[in-house]
Amino acid sequence: MKPSLLSPAGNMEKMKAAINFGADAVYLAGKAFGMRAAAGNFTREEMEEAVAYAHGRGVSVNVTVNVMPRGDEYGALAEYLSFLEGLKPDALIVSDLGVIELAKRKAPSLPLHLSTQASVVSAEAAKAYHALGVKRIVLARELSMEEVRAIRRDTPDSLELETFIHGAMCVSYSGRCLLSNNLAARDGNRGQCAQPCRWEYRFAYIEEKMRQGQMIPVEEDAFGTYIMSSKDMCMIEHIPELMESGIDCFKIEGRMKSVCYVSAVTNAYRMAMDAYRRQGSDYRFDPLWLRELESVSHREYATGYYYGEPSENANLCSGLPLISETAYIATALSDSDENGIALFEQKNKSFLGETLELLTPGQTGRAFAAERMWDEEGNAIDSTPHPLMRYRMALPFAVKQGDIIRRAAADA
Repeated sequence: MKPSLLSPAGNMEKMKAAINFGADAVYLAGKAFGMRAAAGNFTREEMEEAVAYAHGRGVSVNVTVNVMPRGDEYGALAEYLSFLEGLKPDALIVSDLGVIELAKRKAPSLPLHLSTQASVVSAEAAKAYHALGVKRIVLARELSMEEVRAIRRDTPDSLELETFIHGAMCVSYSGRCLLSNNLAARDGNRGQCAQPCRWEYRFAYIEEKMRQGQMIPVEEDAFGTYIMSSKDMCMIEHIPELMESGIDCFKIEGRMKSVCYVSAVTNAYRMAMDAYRRQGSDYRFDPLWLRELESVSHREYATGYYYGEPSENANLCSGLPLISETAYIATALSDSDENGIALFEQKNKSFLGETLELLTPGQTGRAFAAERMWDEEGNAIDSTPHPLMRYRMALPFAVKQGDIIRRAAADA
Protein backbone atom coordinates (compact mmCIF):
# COMPACT_ATOMS: atom_id res chain seq x y z
CA MET A 1 0.00 0.00 0.00
CA LYS A 2 1.33 3.43 -0.96
CA PRO A 3 3.35 4.87 0.64
CA SER A 4 5.48 2.04 1.99
CA LEU A 5 7.76 2.22 5.02
CA LEU A 6 11.43 1.35 4.37
CA SER A 7 13.62 0.58 7.39
CA PRO A 8 17.37 0.03 7.80
CA ALA A 9 18.87 -3.43 8.27
CA GLY A 10 22.51 -3.26 9.33
CA ASN A 11 22.57 -6.97 10.13
CA MET A 12 20.24 -9.95 10.43
CA GLU A 13 19.02 -9.12 13.94
CA LYS A 14 18.17 -5.56 12.95
CA MET A 15 16.40 -6.73 9.82
CA LYS A 16 14.20 -9.10 11.78
CA ALA A 17 13.41 -6.32 14.26
CA ALA A 18 12.43 -3.94 11.46
CA ILE A 19 10.12 -6.54 9.96
CA ASN A 20 8.64 -7.42 13.35
CA PHE A 21 7.83 -3.77 14.07
CA GLY A 22 6.10 -3.06 10.78
CA ALA A 23 8.50 -2.31 7.93
CA ASP A 24 7.09 -2.90 4.45
CA ALA A 25 10.63 -3.11 3.09
CA VAL A 26 14.20 -3.13 4.37
CA TYR A 27 17.46 -1.99 2.84
CA LEU A 28 20.75 -3.75 3.46
CA ALA A 29 24.21 -4.24 2.00
CA GLY A 30 26.72 -6.96 1.36
CA LYS A 31 30.26 -6.76 2.67
CA ALA A 32 31.31 -4.46 -0.18
CA PHE A 33 29.99 -1.67 -2.42
CA GLY A 34 27.61 -0.16 0.17
CA MET A 35 27.80 3.25 1.85
CA ARG A 36 27.94 1.94 5.45
CA ALA A 37 31.05 -0.23 5.67
CA ALA A 38 30.90 -0.19 9.50
CA ALA A 39 27.30 -1.36 9.75
CA GLY A 40 28.17 -5.05 10.05
CA ASN A 41 26.30 -5.88 6.86
CA PHE A 42 25.66 -9.31 5.35
CA THR A 43 27.74 -12.13 3.95
CA ARG A 44 26.40 -13.70 0.77
CA GLU A 45 24.99 -16.60 2.76
CA GLU A 46 23.30 -14.17 5.14
CA MET A 47 21.87 -12.22 2.21
CA GLU A 48 20.30 -15.40 0.89
CA GLU A 49 18.82 -16.08 4.32
CA ALA A 50 17.65 -12.47 4.66
CA VAL A 51 15.85 -12.41 1.31
CA ALA A 52 14.12 -15.72 2.06
CA TYR A 53 13.12 -14.53 5.54
CA ALA A 54 11.76 -11.19 4.33
CA HIS A 55 9.96 -12.56 1.28
CA GLY A 56 8.38 -15.23 3.45
CA ARG A 57 6.76 -12.41 5.42
CA GLY A 58 5.75 -10.27 2.47
CA VAL A 59 8.56 -7.74 2.99
CA SER A 60 10.73 -6.36 0.17
CA VAL A 61 14.53 -6.25 0.27
CA ASN A 62 16.53 -3.47 -1.39
CA VAL A 63 20.29 -4.00 -1.65
CA THR A 64 22.59 -0.97 -1.60
CA VAL A 65 25.32 -0.83 -4.25
CA ASN A 66 25.73 2.92 -3.96
CA VAL A 67 29.46 3.54 -3.60
CA MET A 68 31.40 5.47 -6.24
CA PRO A 69 33.69 2.64 -7.47
CA ARG A 70 37.09 3.23 -9.02
CA GLY A 71 38.01 1.72 -12.36
CA ASP A 72 39.89 -1.25 -10.94
CA GLU A 73 36.84 -2.31 -8.90
CA TYR A 74 34.49 -2.96 -11.79
CA GLY A 75 35.61 -6.55 -12.29
CA ALA A 76 34.66 -7.51 -8.73
CA LEU A 77 31.52 -5.40 -9.00
CA ALA A 78 30.41 -7.21 -12.16
CA GLU A 79 30.74 -10.56 -10.39
CA TYR A 80 28.83 -9.22 -7.36
CA LEU A 81 25.99 -7.92 -9.53
CA SER A 82 25.74 -11.33 -11.20
CA PHE A 83 25.37 -12.85 -7.72
CA LEU A 84 22.61 -10.36 -6.91
CA GLU A 85 20.82 -11.24 -10.14
CA GLY A 86 20.59 -14.80 -8.87
CA LEU A 87 19.69 -13.69 -5.34
CA LYS A 88 16.57 -11.85 -6.57
CA PRO A 89 16.18 -9.01 -4.08
CA ASP A 90 13.46 -6.51 -4.95
CA ALA A 91 15.75 -3.66 -6.04
CA LEU A 92 19.31 -2.38 -6.21
CA ILE A 93 20.09 1.05 -4.76
CA VAL A 94 22.74 2.67 -6.98
CA SER A 95 24.22 6.13 -7.42
CA ASP A 96 26.98 5.94 -10.05
CA LEU A 97 26.24 6.06 -13.79
CA GLY A 98 28.79 3.35 -14.47
CA VAL A 99 27.13 1.09 -11.91
CA ILE A 100 23.74 1.77 -13.49
CA GLU A 101 24.97 0.63 -16.90
CA LEU A 102 26.79 -2.38 -15.48
CA ALA A 103 23.76 -3.42 -13.42
CA LYS A 104 21.55 -3.31 -16.51
CA ARG A 105 23.88 -5.86 -18.12
CA LYS A 106 24.72 -8.08 -15.14
CA ALA A 107 21.44 -7.90 -13.19
CA PRO A 108 18.84 -7.05 -15.85
CA SER A 109 15.85 -8.39 -13.90
CA LEU A 110 16.44 -6.18 -10.84
CA PRO A 111 14.76 -2.76 -10.59
CA LEU A 112 17.15 0.14 -10.04
CA HIS A 113 16.59 2.71 -7.30
CA LEU A 114 18.75 5.83 -7.49
CA SER A 115 20.42 6.67 -4.17
CA THR A 116 20.15 10.06 -2.49
CA GLN A 117 23.93 10.21 -3.14
CA ALA A 118 23.04 11.22 -6.72
CA SER A 119 21.53 14.47 -5.38
CA VAL A 120 18.41 14.61 -7.55
CA VAL A 121 16.69 17.94 -6.86
CA SER A 122 14.60 18.47 -10.01
CA ALA A 123 12.01 16.75 -12.17
CA GLU A 124 14.32 17.10 -15.17
CA ALA A 125 17.11 15.14 -13.47
CA ALA A 126 14.61 12.55 -12.24
CA LYS A 127 13.23 12.03 -15.75
CA ALA A 128 16.75 11.76 -17.19
CA TYR A 129 17.60 8.93 -14.80
CA HIS A 130 14.23 7.32 -15.50
CA ALA A 131 15.13 7.29 -19.20
CA LEU A 132 18.31 5.41 -18.28
CA GLY A 133 16.24 2.66 -16.68
CA VAL A 134 15.88 3.84 -13.07
CA LYS A 135 12.53 2.85 -11.54
CA ARG A 136 12.72 4.89 -8.32
CA ILE A 137 14.49 8.07 -7.24
CA VAL A 138 15.53 8.58 -3.62
CA LEU A 139 15.27 12.35 -3.63
CA ALA A 140 17.97 14.56 -2.13
CA ARG A 141 17.39 15.48 1.50
CA GLU A 142 17.89 19.14 0.61
CA LEU A 143 14.42 19.51 -0.94
CA SER A 144 11.49 21.31 0.65
CA MET A 145 8.04 19.75 0.86
CA GLU A 146 6.86 22.10 -1.88
CA GLU A 147 9.72 21.02 -4.15
CA VAL A 148 8.98 17.35 -3.47
CA ARG A 149 5.35 17.87 -4.48
CA ALA A 150 6.45 19.71 -7.63
CA ILE A 151 8.75 16.86 -8.67
CA ARG A 152 5.93 14.39 -8.14
CA ARG A 153 3.60 16.55 -10.24
CA ASP A 154 6.11 16.91 -13.07
CA THR A 155 7.29 13.29 -13.34
CA PRO A 156 5.45 10.27 -14.80
CA ASP A 157 3.57 7.86 -12.56
CA SER A 158 5.88 5.10 -13.79
CA LEU A 159 8.72 6.74 -11.84
CA GLU A 160 8.53 6.06 -8.10
CA LEU A 161 9.78 8.63 -5.58
CA GLU A 162 11.25 7.96 -2.15
CA THR A 163 12.21 10.43 0.59
CA PHE A 164 13.91 10.24 3.95
CA ILE A 165 11.61 11.02 6.87
CA HIS A 166 13.78 10.21 9.88
CA GLY A 167 17.40 9.92 10.97
CA ALA A 168 20.82 11.50 10.72
CA MET A 169 21.43 14.38 8.33
CA CYS A 170 24.74 15.19 6.66
CA VAL A 171 26.16 18.71 6.85
CA SER A 172 27.26 18.26 3.23
CA TYR A 173 25.14 17.96 0.11
CA SER A 174 23.62 14.47 0.28
CA GLY A 175 26.82 13.08 1.73
CA ARG A 176 29.20 14.51 -0.88
CA CYS A 177 31.93 15.29 1.63
CA LEU A 178 35.71 15.03 1.82
CA LEU A 179 36.18 15.88 5.52
CA SER A 180 36.68 12.23 6.40
CA ASN A 181 39.20 11.79 3.57
CA ASN A 182 41.23 14.79 4.71
CA LEU A 183 41.08 14.29 8.49
CA ALA A 184 40.97 10.50 8.83
CA ALA A 185 42.08 9.08 5.45
CA ARG A 186 38.70 7.33 5.19
CA ASP A 187 36.60 7.89 2.07
CA GLY A 188 33.07 8.94 2.97
CA ASN A 189 31.92 8.27 -0.58
CA ARG A 190 33.08 4.67 -0.39
CA GLY A 191 31.29 3.67 2.81
CA GLN A 192 34.06 4.59 5.27
CA CYS A 193 33.00 7.97 6.71
CA ALA A 194 34.63 8.70 10.09
CA GLN A 195 32.02 11.43 10.72
CA PRO A 196 34.47 14.24 11.61
CA CYS A 197 31.50 16.60 11.41
CA ARG A 198 30.41 14.97 14.72
CA TRP A 199 33.77 15.42 16.46
CA GLU A 200 34.08 17.83 19.37
CA TYR A 201 36.03 20.93 18.32
CA ARG A 202 37.32 23.64 20.63
CA PHE A 203 37.87 27.26 19.69
CA ALA A 204 36.43 30.60 20.70
CA TYR A 205 35.87 32.69 17.55
CA ILE A 206 35.74 32.28 13.80
CA GLU A 207 36.34 34.96 11.17
CA GLU A 208 35.31 34.89 7.50
CA LYS A 209 37.96 36.23 5.10
CA MET A 210 35.71 38.79 3.39
CA ARG A 211 34.38 40.03 6.74
CA GLN A 212 37.60 40.57 8.63
CA GLY A 213 37.11 42.11 12.02
CA GLN A 214 33.67 40.58 12.42
CA MET A 215 34.51 37.93 14.99
CA ILE A 216 31.76 35.35 15.38
CA PRO A 217 31.67 33.79 18.86
CA VAL A 218 31.34 30.03 18.96
CA GLU A 219 29.75 28.71 22.13
CA GLU A 220 30.87 25.38 23.52
CA ASP A 221 29.93 23.22 26.46
CA ALA A 222 31.97 20.67 28.40
CA PHE A 223 32.09 18.45 25.33
CA GLY A 224 33.08 21.06 22.75
CA THR A 225 31.15 22.79 19.98
CA TYR A 226 29.13 21.35 17.13
CA ILE A 227 29.32 23.85 14.26
CA MET A 228 29.24 21.05 11.66
CA SER A 229 26.98 18.51 13.40
CA SER A 230 23.51 18.51 11.84
CA LYS A 231 20.39 17.84 13.84
CA ASP A 232 18.53 14.62 13.11
CA MET A 233 15.48 14.63 10.86
CA CYS A 234 12.14 13.80 12.47
CA MET A 235 8.90 14.10 10.50
CA ILE A 236 6.55 12.21 12.83
CA GLU A 237 4.49 15.36 13.46
CA HIS A 238 3.92 15.88 9.73
CA ILE A 239 2.45 12.56 8.62
CA PRO A 240 -0.59 14.08 6.82
CA GLU A 241 1.60 16.29 4.62
CA LEU A 242 3.89 13.37 3.83
CA MET A 243 1.03 10.99 3.10
CA GLU A 244 -0.57 13.50 0.72
CA SER A 245 2.69 14.43 -1.04
CA GLY A 246 2.49 11.65 -3.62
CA ILE A 247 5.68 9.98 -2.36
CA ASP A 248 5.79 6.22 -2.89
CA CYS A 249 8.13 5.29 -0.05
CA PHE A 250 9.21 6.77 3.29
CA LYS A 251 12.77 5.93 4.32
CA ILE A 252 14.25 5.70 7.81
CA GLU A 253 18.02 6.24 8.12
CA GLY A 254 20.05 4.12 10.50
CA ARG A 255 21.82 0.94 9.36
CA MET A 256 24.45 1.57 12.05
CA LYS A 257 21.88 2.11 14.80
CA SER A 258 20.80 -0.47 17.39
CA VAL A 259 18.02 -3.05 17.31
CA CYS A 260 16.22 -0.93 19.90
CA TYR A 261 16.44 2.11 17.61
CA VAL A 262 15.21 0.28 14.53
CA SER A 263 12.33 -1.26 16.50
CA ALA A 264 11.11 1.93 18.17
CA VAL A 265 11.44 4.20 15.13
CA THR A 266 9.82 1.74 12.71
CA ASN A 267 7.02 1.13 15.21
CA ALA A 268 6.30 4.84 15.74
CA TYR A 269 6.02 5.65 12.03
CA ARG A 270 4.04 2.47 11.38
CA MET A 271 1.49 3.50 14.02
CA ALA A 272 1.26 7.06 12.71
CA MET A 273 0.89 6.02 9.06
CA ASP A 274 -1.73 3.39 9.88
CA ALA A 275 -3.65 5.86 12.03
CA TYR A 276 -3.79 8.34 9.16
CA ARG A 277 -5.03 5.66 6.77
CA ARG A 278 -7.79 4.70 9.21
CA GLN A 279 -8.81 8.16 10.37
CA GLY A 280 -8.28 10.40 7.33
CA SER A 281 -9.54 13.90 8.10
CA ASP A 282 -10.16 12.87 11.73
CA TYR A 283 -6.47 12.03 12.22
CA ARG A 284 -4.93 13.29 15.43
CA PHE A 285 -1.23 13.22 16.22
CA ASP A 286 -0.41 11.16 19.31
CA PRO A 287 2.41 12.75 21.37
CA LEU A 288 3.38 9.27 22.54
CA TRP A 289 4.73 8.58 19.04
CA LEU A 290 7.20 11.44 19.45
CA ARG A 291 8.02 10.20 22.91
CA GLU A 292 8.99 6.87 21.34
CA LEU A 293 11.39 8.64 18.97
CA GLU A 294 12.83 10.64 21.86
CA SER A 295 13.49 7.40 23.75
CA VAL A 296 16.17 6.21 21.31
CA SER A 297 19.68 7.53 20.81
CA HIS A 298 19.42 10.69 18.69
CA ARG A 299 20.63 14.23 18.21
CA GLU A 300 18.36 17.24 18.52
CA TYR A 301 15.40 16.83 16.19
CA ALA A 302 14.38 19.10 13.33
CA THR A 303 12.44 18.78 10.07
CA GLY A 304 15.52 19.05 7.86
CA TYR A 305 14.88 21.09 4.70
CA TYR A 306 11.18 20.28 4.39
CA TYR A 307 10.04 23.62 5.80
CA GLY A 308 12.83 26.06 5.07
CA GLU A 309 16.51 26.53 4.31
CA PRO A 310 19.04 26.22 7.16
CA SER A 311 19.76 29.94 6.77
CA GLU A 312 16.17 30.52 7.87
CA ASN A 313 16.08 27.82 10.53
CA ALA A 314 19.46 26.70 11.91
CA ASN A 315 19.85 22.95 11.65
CA LEU A 316 23.01 22.44 13.73
CA CYS A 317 23.22 20.80 17.13
CA SER A 318 23.55 23.20 20.04
CA GLY A 319 24.15 20.76 22.89
CA LEU A 320 25.12 17.18 23.56
CA PRO A 321 25.92 15.41 20.27
CA LEU A 322 23.75 12.41 21.21
CA ILE A 323 20.73 12.18 23.48
CA SER A 324 19.62 8.84 24.86
CA GLU A 325 16.72 8.57 27.27
CA THR A 326 16.39 4.80 27.56
CA ALA A 327 18.64 1.76 27.80
CA TYR A 328 18.12 -1.38 25.73
CA ILE A 329 17.65 -4.17 28.27
CA ALA A 330 16.55 -7.34 26.45
CA THR A 331 14.84 -8.96 23.48
CA ALA A 332 12.09 -11.55 23.89
CA LEU A 333 13.08 -14.96 22.52
CA SER A 334 9.64 -16.48 23.09
CA ASP A 335 6.00 -15.60 23.56
CA SER A 336 4.86 -15.45 27.18
CA ASP A 337 3.26 -18.58 28.58
CA GLU A 338 -0.03 -18.89 30.47
CA ASN A 339 1.70 -17.49 33.58
CA GLY A 340 2.96 -14.38 31.78
CA ILE A 341 6.56 -15.63 31.73
CA ALA A 342 8.78 -15.24 28.66
CA LEU A 343 12.39 -16.03 27.75
CA PHE A 344 14.70 -13.05 27.12
CA GLU A 345 18.24 -12.39 25.92
CA GLN A 346 20.10 -9.76 27.94
CA LYS A 347 21.44 -6.64 26.21
CA ASN A 348 22.15 -4.57 29.34
CA LYS A 349 22.10 -5.39 33.04
CA SER A 350 18.79 -5.01 34.86
CA PHE A 351 17.72 -5.49 38.46
CA LEU A 352 14.79 -7.02 40.28
CA GLY A 353 12.23 -4.40 41.25
CA GLU A 354 13.25 -1.71 38.80
CA THR A 355 10.84 -0.06 36.39
CA LEU A 356 11.16 -1.27 32.81
CA GLU A 357 9.14 -0.87 29.62
CA LEU A 358 7.81 -3.39 27.13
CA LEU A 359 7.77 -2.31 23.49
CA THR A 360 5.58 -4.46 21.27
CA PRO A 361 4.50 -3.84 17.65
CA GLY A 362 1.56 -1.47 17.28
CA GLN A 363 1.80 -0.07 20.81
CA THR A 364 3.89 2.53 22.61
CA GLY A 365 6.05 1.52 25.56
CA ARG A 366 4.25 0.19 28.64
CA ALA A 367 5.89 0.42 32.06
CA PHE A 368 6.04 -2.43 34.55
CA ALA A 369 8.03 -3.50 37.60
CA ALA A 370 10.42 -6.42 37.16
CA GLU A 371 9.23 -8.46 40.15
CA ARG A 372 10.20 -12.03 39.21
CA MET A 373 13.23 -13.27 37.23
CA TRP A 374 14.86 -16.69 36.85
CA ASP A 375 17.97 -18.02 35.14
CA GLU A 376 17.70 -20.81 32.57
CA GLU A 377 17.98 -23.44 35.30
CA GLY A 378 14.95 -21.99 37.08
CA ASN A 379 16.82 -20.31 39.94
CA ALA A 380 15.42 -16.99 41.14
CA ILE A 381 17.80 -14.10 40.37
CA ASP A 382 17.90 -10.44 41.38
CA SER A 383 19.87 -9.14 38.38
CA THR A 384 21.06 -10.06 34.88
CA PRO A 385 24.81 -9.38 35.02
CA HIS A 386 26.14 -11.50 32.14
CA PRO A 387 26.22 -10.25 28.53
CA LEU A 388 23.70 -12.04 26.31
CA MET A 389 22.59 -14.30 29.16
CA ARG A 390 19.19 -15.90 28.74
CA TYR A 391 16.68 -15.56 31.54
CA ARG A 392 12.96 -15.70 32.21
CA MET A 393 10.87 -12.85 33.52
CA ALA A 394 7.21 -12.45 34.46
CA LEU A 395 5.34 -9.50 32.96
CA PRO A 396 1.81 -8.16 33.47
CA PHE A 397 1.40 -7.91 29.67
CA ALA A 398 1.36 -10.53 26.93
CA VAL A 399 4.79 -10.81 25.30
CA LYS A 400 5.52 -11.83 21.72
CA GLN A 401 8.82 -13.10 20.38
CA GLY A 402 10.85 -10.11 19.18
CA ASP A 403 9.41 -7.65 21.69
CA ILE A 404 11.88 -5.22 23.29
CA ILE A 405 12.51 -4.52 26.97
CA ARG A 406 14.07 -1.17 27.80
CA ARG A 407 14.72 0.84 30.95
CA ALA A 408 12.07 3.52 31.43
CA ALA A 409 13.10 7.06 30.49
CA ALA A 410 13.09 8.39 34.06
CA ASP A 411 15.51 5.65 35.15
CA ALA A 412 17.79 5.35 32.09
